[in-house]
Amino acid sequence: MPVPVPRQRAIPAVECGQAPAASPDSGPSKEQAPPGTNTAENPTTRRENPTEKREKTTNETTDQPGSTAPTNLTLLLIEDDPGGSPIVPDLLDQSGKPIRVRTARNLTEAERLLTDDVQCILLDLALSAPAPARASADGNGDGDGSGDDELAVLRHVLELAPRHAVLALTSSSDAERGAEAVAVGAQDYLFRDELDGRLLSRAIRYAVERKRSDTAERRLAEGRLRAQENRRLERGLLPTPLLAGSSLRFAARYRPGRSRALLGGDFYDVVRTPDGTVHAMIGDVCGHGPDEAALGVELRIAWRALTLAGLCGDELLGTLQQVLEHERSDDEIFATLCAVDIAPDGRRAGLCLAGHPSPLVAGPGTPARLLPYDNNGPALGLLPGARWPRTQVELGAEWSLMLYTDGLIEGHVGEGRERLGQDGMVEMVRRQFAEGLQGEQLLRATVNEVRELNGGELADDVAVVLLDRTA
Repeated sequence: MPVPVPRQRAIPAVECGQAPAASPDSGPSKEQAPPGTNTAENPTTRRENPTEKREKTTNETTDQPGSTAPTNLTLLLIEDDPGGSPIVPDLLDQSGKPIRVRTARNLTEAERLLTDDVQCILLDLALSAPAPARASADGNGDGDGSGDDELAVLRHVLELAPRHAVLALTSSSDAERGAEAVAVGAQDYLFRDELDGRLLSRAIRYAVERKRSDTAERRLAEGRLRAQENRRLERGLLPTPLLAGSSLRFAARYRPGRSRALLGGDFYDVVRTPDGTVHAMIGDVCGHGPDEAALGVELRIAWRALTLAGLCGDELLGTLQQVLEHERSDDEIFATLCAVDIAPDGRRAGLCLAGHPSPLVAGPGTPARLLPYDNNGPALGLLPGARWPRTQVELGAEWSLMLYTDGLIEGHVGEGRERLGQDGMVEMVRRQFAEGLQGEQLLRATVNEVRELNGGELADDVAVVLLDRTA
């Protein structure tokens, strides 16, 4: 059903003081029909309200050559004055340009006139609230039943225009209601019988800037809260090693490549099963976005569950590949993985590689070296029905085993295109072992030196896990 447009009492612009009087020789002006009105079906000429004449005069003036540029501010006046007396004087913005004024006699018309170019609303609190709002305020509808019907129209406008600055208009004898209007959500209040152009123009500019400031502050607070929630969530998704009863020492270092993120596509975990075997894993999902980070968490949780259920080696990696294939968002996504199971006596281990760099091992009197990687199988998600052989390796009585992702070795060395690579990393770790660095200190020094060689932050995620066994 079309919304009826209330008829306005025609007030000549000269009565409002908004336009010069027409000369006797001037002809009748051609009136425009409102948008959506079929003039052929409705031959009755609609009379212009004073606001439309004021806008028309302003536009004609500003569109002439050499005249002032069009206004930057538009005010929507919502008031119902049966006498038709204007309450808004001539208005100029801070640069001296005229402020355009639109007038709505009720909230239905206000909703129609509330277009994107309106920056501020001047609301007469004496305006009657719509029936649903009155019922809610009286406690007979769906409102809070507070009975505060004096501000029901303001609440309706704030709900109708949450992004607009609102000025409340009241009488000088009712300052308390003006203050309540500000508490409800208006930017300021003015007295109807004390309005002048200078005061109102300044109040409009203040209200618009205050609304912008409040909006920016609210968005900043929401962004900070969202960032805090994301950090708590990401911290909760990082693993807690299950090494109760094991003599091995554990250390880890994690640095996501995404800006302002705590979690990337790299993932790791360490658990000890009831038979005394310690299982360690580190992996890398291709890509750097939040989807890849979420997939990495899914794979880590699946690996822990499968490991605690007794799966190991090729059977475990095959099941992980099925999880990856079902959970990835694109068929091109794959993940590399390195899995190590250390025997209860700590002297030997089984190694499975799925397209991942081989771990590094070092011990007293034994320089750092890479474990065998000849049986490196394909990355997860590349080849259906792939197999991942398990290689038996001897560790000895005392050792340090370091698992890492390729973000640690793909950083540049200096300003050229040369990368650190596995050989460069092995030499670096050998030197740091010789300097007596262990555990967290060793990992911190390794990651920091890689960043320094790269000349800044690394583009890829970095995860490093260190397991130590002492005599």
